[in-house]
Amino acid sequence: MLDGLKQRVKAALAARQARQRAAALQQTAPHVDRATLAAGLRALGIAPGDALFIHSSLKSLGFVEGGPAAVIGALQDAVGPAGTLVLPTYWLPGGTILGTCEMPGYEFDIRQHGTHMGALPEAFLAITGVQRSVHPTHSVSAWGRHAAWLTEAHHQAPSVFGEGSPWQRFSTLARGHVLGLGISMGPVTYYHLAEDTLGDRFPMNIWLDKTWHLPSRDAAGRLWQVPVRPFVPELMSQRIDHKARADLREWFAAEFDAVGVKRNGPVGQAMAWTIPGPAFLAHLLKLADEGITIYATPQQLAARPPGAGPAAG
Repeated sequence: MLDGLKQRVKAALAARQARQRAAALQQTAPHVDRATLAAGLRALGIAPGDALFIHSSLKSLGFVEGGPAAVIGALQDAVGPAGTLVLPTYWLPGGTILGTCEMPGYEFDIRQHGTHMGALPEAFLAITGVQRSVHPTHSVSAWGRHAAWLTEAHHQAPSVFGEGSPWQRFSTLARGHVLGLGISMGPVTYYHLAEDTLGDRFPMNIWLDKTWHLPSRDAAGRLWQVPVRPFVPELMSQRIDHKARADLREWFAAEFDAVGVKRNGPVGQAMAWTIPGPAFLAHLLKLADEGITIYATPQQLAARPPGAGPAAG
């Protein structure tokens, strides 16, 4: 009961802060609309029929007339009715994967739990036709042609990002693109697909020995036991998404530019980038063969300048 009250208070405070940020943005940031955003996406090379796995910063776009719904509308306009949109709609009540696994009595319920990922994923969950994967930490939502297929088997996958997961299935789409809207190369979960693809062959051990099986309910109320194996907490400060690893983010951006698979351009007021999903995974696996991962040390990066290795597939 007390936990529920705390969550409601936190949600109310977060909503208030979001309103305050939106008001400040409206007064200070350039205004953009749905048509402007769609035009920027098309100039970036996004075409009808494409599938996009989207990581985004809403505020980086400027003040969007119509809010998150207009951004989603622009993405839909860019890919058209034959396209697909995928957004992370994670629910991590423990703050981290490990923290969530260790929560007494935690049970994910797709009918009740929203997302901690911000205003755009929250709005996406409310869109008609969106499908959501059943997963206690890394639930993903999708709209469009491939939505059901991408999300239907996540709870049966042997690992969060492995065979049958939305990431693994997305990597097989010839017209799939990972899209970063106003973000660096840091907060991108697609990297973990390479880790789960390689498993024990990954250059370093990044997982704890223990696998939790977390109860998760689907839209019909059926209960599934979903395997989750957390990362080693001590390694998080080395990873590309840690605030101290700007060097690693810059290296990966330069590397994917150098091998010719990354396309960059403005969308609204944000800088955006896209990388084809199959090529993204293929090059991550090549880098892992060279010992370069999202945990690489400054010394490793210095010894292997961006673009110095074999070309991306």
